[in-house]
Amino acid sequence: MRDAVETVGRADLVVFASPTFKASYAGLLKLFLDQFDTATGLEGGVAVPLILGAGPAHALAPELLLKPVLVELGATCPTQGLYQLDGQYATDDSLPRWVDRWGSSVAAALARHPAGR
Repeated sequence: MRDAVETVGRADLVVFASPTFKASYAGLLKLFLDQFDTATGLEGGVAVPLILGAGPAHALAPELLLKPVLVELGATCPTQGLYQLDGQYATDDSLPRWVDRWGSSVAAALARHPAGR
């Protein structure tokens, strides 16, 4: 766990992904995020919240539930979070559409942060 926390803490870009669990992100991700210092644990890094779910009812989960936690830990989240249907993400166009819309924002945020924090 310590190695994973250190690796993520040094990363310039991290996609924090989770399946939907009880309309939120999974407890395993919460336990991992609890290892970071509040307000500084992810400082200087760019984060993208991603949640997979069974249906569209929880499409706001990345924005409402995961993104605020990442920001509280100090990460910059320059984009809308990504929600994908777990039965279709490998075959639908949600990821390419997200990249088309937000890729330049991620690149700009990375350019503002020094490499190798």
